[in-house]
Amino acid sequence: MKRLLAMLACLMIASACAEGTVYTANRDDQSAVDVSGTQNIVITDALIQKTGGNASSADAASFRGVNSAVRVYDQAALTISDSAIEATAQNATGVFAYDGGTINISDCSVTVTGGGAGGVQVAGGGSLYGSNLTVTSASKAAIRSDRGGGTIVLDGGTYTSTGTNGCPAIYSTAEITVRNAECVSEQSRAVIIEGMNSVMLENVTIEGNDQSTKSGSIHANVLLYQSASGDAKEGTSVFSMTGGTITSHSGAMFYCTNTASVINLNDTALNLSEDGSLLIVSAGRWGKDGRNGGRCTLNAKNQTLTGSVTVDHISTLSLNMAESDFIGSINAEQEGGTVHVIMDENSRWTLTGDSYITSFSGDLLGIDSNGYHLFVDGTEIL
Repeated sequence: MKRLLAMLACLMIASACAEGTVYTANRDDQSAVDVSGTQNIVITDALIQKTGGNASSADAASFRGVNSAVRVYDQAALTISDSAIEATAQNATGVFAYDGGTINISDCSVTVTGGGAGGVQVAGGGSLYGSNLTVTSASKAAIRSDRGGGTIVLDGGTYTSTGTNGCPAIYSTAEITVRNAECVSEQSRAVIIEGMNSVMLENVTIEGNDQSTKSGSIHANVLLYQSASGDAKEGTSVFSMTGGTITSHSGAMFYCTNTASVINLNDTALNLSEDGSLLIVSAGRWGKDGRNGGRCTLNAKNQTLTGSVTVDHISTLSLNMAESDFIGSINAEQEGGTVHVIMDENSRWTLTGDSYITSFSGDLLGIDSNGYHLFVDGTEIL
């Protein structure tokens, strides 16, 4: 009881500082550290535990951070360092910034083992800035956002998601940037971006292993989509990666469906799964039939692309290559989608199968037919 009173006293004082303290919470809708209003709190060398208690609802937990181990909201600020954060309760996120709250977190471990919760998260316009974190989540993404979005910027550390079905390393309904880090999803996609939101990776090693069993699911490592659930505004999903390595252990490397999307790749190593699929742009299990194709722009700079590209009849792709190489095929089975290919003079395309596209801009001398044929708007040109 004395410990709890001391904790509450600290968190009610603006610009307070706590060092070497243990914070615990085990009641419904209760956070071990809960910072709001005009408070500006500093915590270091602490143990923070959410050991029991349920959220009043899954939405309250996911949208507003209710029941999290650490929650900061209502324009408050928290700086936390050299601490261990553990969340074992159901719907208990590790660290959550909401409603204009700002969290600066460094050199901390965040371990989330309860169901229905992620590792570090923002929603409703929260901001989270982290460095050298070790985050593990067993149910939802290690790096996560939800309705209302916000900003996450992370530099260094490891981020691991261990669960299946909807447990990627990164789930974005916000603006998320990760640099110089390692991200792993052991049984799900590496990255999911919904609606008008983004993920930017710089010098990151990231891998996924999509094991989804949902009906109509297309296995892929990076999913850009719109679920129309209301969690993300409709608009263009953007995935950008510079340097680093991305590995798919199951399915296509990229999959765009029921949204507009942009994929920017610059000097990134791509390790495809055994099926050799680079990109699928097609209808899927979201949206209205006949209107739920994908609209994708893939920009490659100083990049090597390999594998097959598939664009279905209600989808579009613009492939823009600058100082890049593509070793692969496009619509080898004549899927019939609209595909525009633009290559600069320093780019090269080596066919690995017959390819069918709508338009081509560039020098045909930059294409090696490799014994296959290229059709542009129905006409064989190679």
